[in-house]
Amino acid sequence: MSIADRLGDSLGVSVRAVTDLGSGHGWTLHRAELADGRAVFVKAAADRAWVFAAEAAGLRWLGAGNSALVPPVLAACEGMLVLPWLPDAAPSPAAADRFGRDLALLHADSPEAFGAPWPGWIAELPLDNTPSEGPWPRWYAERRLRPFVVRAADVLGVDGVRLLERVIDGIDELAGPPEPPARIHGDLWSGNLRWTDVGVVLIDPAAHGGHRETDLAMLALFGAPHLDRILAAYERTRPLAAGWRSRVPLHQLHPLLVHVALFGAGYRAQTLAAARAALTG
Repeated sequence: MSIADRLGDSLGVSVRAVTDLGSGHGWTLHRAELADGRAVFVKAAADRAWVFAAEAAGLRWLGAGNSALVPPVLAACEGMLVLPWLPDAAPSPAAADRFGRDLALLHADSPEAFGAPWPGWIAELPLDNTPSEGPWPRWYAERRLRPFVVRAADVLGVDGVRLLERVIDGIDELAGPPEPPARIHGDLWSGNLRWTDVGVVLIDPAAHGGHRETDLAMLALFGAPHLDRILAAYERTRPLAAGWRSRVPLHQLHPLLVHVALFGAGYRAQTLAAARAALTG
């Protein structure tokens, strides 16, 4: 069955046109025009239904915390995820200010536990979302760092693994003051921010109950437009614990390990530098 046929069946509306946008991580990307005048974004794969189910669950869960920040899920079935098409707009200072406030409000809507009640994924890699009442440092060490140190061990090398194990062993002292679970995006790099004429909209989450500093560290990892304004608006809305900037490398370790696992040695040096920085504070 074609993408158009599957999409039409899922939405109950005929499809005028489908434009292929490329592929990545085992799925294809499409823009579709519907007979009712709407345009939608489609991810499709014959064997990735569980990944799309996790993404849909994450979007809905984030939306329960702040619906202004995420698109509605139009369909998630039969190896397909369908979202509204989000036209791009230029990043603006006003949108950055609003996003910082909205992100702080999202994080303030605390879930009951760290983790999530569904199996997690980041790209095509599984995430252990086993819920826990905390504390966060040990959950992060055992559910986010250690599995990816194991997965990336051949690239990290013996010395690299030992360095990461020092971080894991010292996590209680490195993590800063205790925080309640925050409703976080979990993969908040700049590519997952869509700047639209109604503000920033978040896509492609690895959503879970986590530490709010994780989302902010991820924004900084590869750079985001107007990051200083985003952070300033966030701090005005919900101030961060003292010393949070020194903990940025600790929170960046998981996404960097994911990049080592996905893309190899090109991210090894950056990962080990972050580990050293996390240990020195």
